[in-house]
Amino acid sequence: MKLGLVLSENLMTLDNFRFAKQAGCTHVFASLQKASIRTFPPHTPGGAEQRIAFCEPNEAAWTYDGLRAMRSAINAEGLECEAIQGFDLAHFYDVMLDGPRKAEQMEILKRIIRDMGRVGIPMMGYSFTFAGVWGRGSVGAARGGASSPGFHDPPQIPIPEGMVHGRVYDADLYDPENTTGTVGQISYEEFWGRLSEFLDEMLPVADEAGVKMALHPEDPPLPTLRGTPRLVHGPDHFQQLLDLNPSESNTMLFCVGTLAEMADGDIYEIVDRYSRTGRIGFVHLRNVRGRVPHYDEVFIDEGDVDMIRVLRILKQNGFDGIITPDHTPQMSCGGWHAGKAHALGWIRAALMAIEGEG
Repeated sequence: MKLGLVLSENLMTLDNFRFAKQAGCTHVFASLQKASIRTFPPHTPGGAEQRIAFCEPNEAAWTYDGLRAMRSAINAEGLECEAIQGFDLAHFYDVMLDGPRKAEQMEILKRIIRDMGRVGIPMMGYSFTFAGVWGRGSVGAARGGASSPGFHDPPQIPIPEGMVHGRVYDADLYDPENTTGTVGQISYEEFWGRLSEFLDEMLPVADEAGVKMALHPEDPPLPTLRGTPRLVHGPDHFQQLLDLNPSESNTMLFCVGTLAEMADGDIYEIVDRYSRTGRIGFVHLRNVRGRVPHYDEVFIDEGDVDMIRVLRILKQNGFDGIITPDHTPQMSCGGWHAGKAHALGWIRAALMAIEGEG
């Protein structure tokens, strides 16, 4: 098993490539989505102001030349680009919404997968969700009062028009004062059908390009959120994904933290079951305390999950891919970099110890 670091679009810099290398990483996961944050008044008197993400254009990054330049910059620092984490919502919203631009967007996504194969980026991580990662707040639940995300069953409002996956894709449609939206209010079965149709069209392209597609489970893993269905929200749902299409390119983005947050299931049985399939694309390693509808993210060496045991199961079942801490608590001495350095150092030491066990 190898160590990687996820870098969002604004963190894709020479200094951060070197930070990853210095922390012991061999691989980088790139997130190319751009967004701007705008603030709006609270929905209710005395409530918190709304901080809403708006999609911003980043078309050059998604071209063959843009992907090749990104991979070359990463390679120049002695690292490999393992995956792109997330399609750009601007290319994807009507695929999930079954809207008028669906066919056009599918062709864009297929072109991106082909270009990734030409460039030599072997994996695309993605989510298929209306509500996205929503409802978490910053709490001081990690050791020493470190700030980290927590979910504590907040009131849920419908998704306004012009928004999906937690971002506004159409500013003309979006009304921050409208709390009566109907985005994504379809049946669970219909949403699984849309994912199946998406995979049936995309996976032959991915197979030909040599690119695996890895689906992230729903975070928070609730059956519904903001009135919309959630797909992989329970321990058996990754099997449902694998059963949709037998292609070896149909894989799981195996987020241990999200799986541990699920209301039901034993995390060690879940890791054992799915790591035997050979269909884990890559692993997000993150510890939590609690389960939905109340949980907090904590440092990797505290919380409910014995991460050494998880890594041993992965090794025992032959997983030899990339592991990354997807997010970490913010440490008082240095914010993002300090939290990542702590998690990366812990994972690297654990991997070295486990590899030495024979």
